Amino acid sequence: MTLKNNRFLRALRRDPVDCTPVWLMRQAGRYLPEYRATRKAAGSFLAMAKTPDIACEVTLQPLRRFPLDAAILFSDILTVPDAMGLGLYFVEGEGPKFERPLRSPADIARLAVPDMETDLRYVMDAVRTIRRELDGSVPLIGFSGSPWTLACYMVEGGGSKDWGRVKALALNEPAAMHQLLSTVTDAVIAYLAAQRAAGAQALQVFDTWGGVLSPAMYREFSLPYLARIARELKTADVPVILFGKGNAPHLDDLFASGADAIGVDWTVTLEDAARRNQGRVALQGNLDPAMLYGNPDAVRAQVRATLDSYAAGNGGSRDGHVFNLGHGLSPDMNPEHVAALVDEVHAYSRR
Repeated sequence: MTLKNNRFLRALRRDPVDCTPVWLMRQAGRYLPEYRATRKAAGSFLAMAKTPDIACEVTLQPLRRFPLDAAILFSDILTVPDAMGLGLYFVEGEGPKFERPLRSPADIARLAVPDMETDLRYVMDAVRTIRRELDGSVPLIGFSGSPWTLACYMVEGGGSKDWGRVKALALNEPAAMHQLLSTVTDAVIAYLAAQRAAGAQALQVFDTWGGVLSPAMYREFSLPYLARIARELKTADVPVILFGKGNAPHLDDLFASGADAIGVDWTVTLEDAARRNQGRVALQGNLDPAMLYGNPDAVRAQVRATLDSYAAGNGGSRDGHVFNLGHGLSPDMNPEHVAALVDEVHAYSRR
């Protein structure tokens, strides 16, 4: 099927585009009233994520409002550890929890890679359904959490302020930590490959908690596993994007990881990132999500500054850039401000 809008994939290949493509992390979410209505009818977040038709509906909702250049599968990064037997559930106001977190090397030794077309069939069915309903309008992005980020939740049993348990495991039982990360990496590679086979046209890895690691621990416990994912999923037609919150100190290593694109948060300028990159990979990002609390005129000004920052570091060229936020949209953001962002990206960057 020929894509009607292939800006996003062309930008990831660093080919010229008529204007900078844009999609937004958490573009399908609680800031949209139609999402809140769907969630209320479904009863829970997990019910939405595990029902392919509902996951498809939620994926498509932001594309009906905004001329975005890509859709991203509606799911959760914790589907993989849930399928590995940890028992995912959500507590209102507290976020995700696991009934059976990993508490010992013996727990880790029992882990096995789940079967993607049985244990995670609902995800693959959602990908297939979304691809059909998109009908070639824009590409579909599949995704996973990074091995380190998934391990954080699997060991802690949920979110954490200091990630003390998982860091203690890495320091006190490094062999067990590497066994965990290796098994999770096997699962992530299989999971993303299955999404690709089901129809995902690009793949993103979210290393949400890589930034909580010291430089030495990042190079030991996150970077090698990200590079292995990029290397083993490398194909000519389905690009891999590595995004990490707090990854600015590690950009040079990430540019050499084998990924097709690196997503950056808002703590580094795109000018600096592009200069360090020297055209090796595409860059994605990186407007501070908090800028969307400004009024539409302020949002447009911030969009222009972000686009100019990339061009300044890329020899004046806008090629090889996918506009995004430096992290995700928040539930209290105004959809009208999102509309201003998307429109300004296209209008200001248009050749």
